[in-house]
Amino acid sequence: MKLKIYSYKGVKSTNDTAIRLIKKKIKQGIVISDIQTNGKGQRGKKWISKKGNLFISIFFPISKRLNLKKTTLINVKIIKNILTNIIPHKINLKPPNDLEIMNKKVCGILQEIIYKNEIKFLIIGVGININSSPTLKEYETTYINKYNNKINISKMVHFIKNKFENKYSYNA
Repeated sequence: MKLKIYSYKGVKSTNDTAIRLIKKKIKQGIVISDIQTNGKGQRGKKWISKKGNLFISIFFPISKRLNLKKTTLINVKIIKNILTNIIPHKINLKPPNDLEIMNKKVCGILQEIIYKNEIKFLIIGVGININSSPTLKEYETTYINKYNNKINISKMVHFIKNKFENKYSYNA
């Protein structure tokens, strides 16, 4: 599967932008944006989107039989594997789909499924704190370049694109 990159200066949400592209008959791709004004988190929470971090959504058609719980675990493992190869610290899963370094959140993953013209699409939204992290009352956060100051957004997009292209085959 080849994923074309759709790059934006600013969007409300990369997942919402992916949905708009699907509705325009674009079957697969990657949406990235410099900033999100209304990033989404789990259970209706907002993802705080500081400029200099990565906001990306990968979308493609999937089999109607695909198990979402199993797919969530696969996608979290893909991102965890990428981060493990970048950071010299252990990356932990905070169920159901957040990643942490030393008990501090560094990444959130939000999956959505939509149907368009009887085709089932998976949208995987990923927010990774690369250059900064928000200060939150609920939990501590951190960012990648606190541990490895060599990573930039374009490298991270390249890693994610390659992993997802290699993991999934077109199966609509």
